[in-house]
Amino acid sequence: MNTEVLRNTLHESEAGKLTFPQVVAALTGAGVESYFVDLARRVDTFYLSNGEAHAEKMISPATNIAQDFSDPDLVSAIRAAQADQIRYPEFLQRATAAGTIAYWVFIAGKKVIYFGRKGESHVEDFPRPKA
Repeated sequence: MNTEVLRNTLHESEAGKLTFPQVVAALTGAGVESYFVDLARRVDTFYLSNGEAHAEKMISPATNIAQDFSDPDLVSAIRAAQADQIRYPEFLQRATAAGTIAYWVFIAGKKVIYFGRKGESHVEDFPRPKA
């Protein structure tokens, strides 16, 4: 397991230097099949296809997580990130303001599941490549 690639990918994403497709490509190359972002604990856990896992502490400042989950506000943040109108730092601010406490990215399954404090969830398929 190349933990340096995992750490660098997380930190460059947190610095707003990478798009989501760039993150997915880097992590796929490192053998990651999914990763879990715990916004309450500020930890990303990477799961490899060989059964190994590795956790990294986030370096970006903590943001308050809203009590209520707003699916429309979360979807708005997702669409802005997909259009590269915002990068990860602003996405985190908007997602936590929308009540997102964690999310799980399933690279192999090409989907992300976002979670609210009370068990709410939103499932987002990866965008289809542009033709």
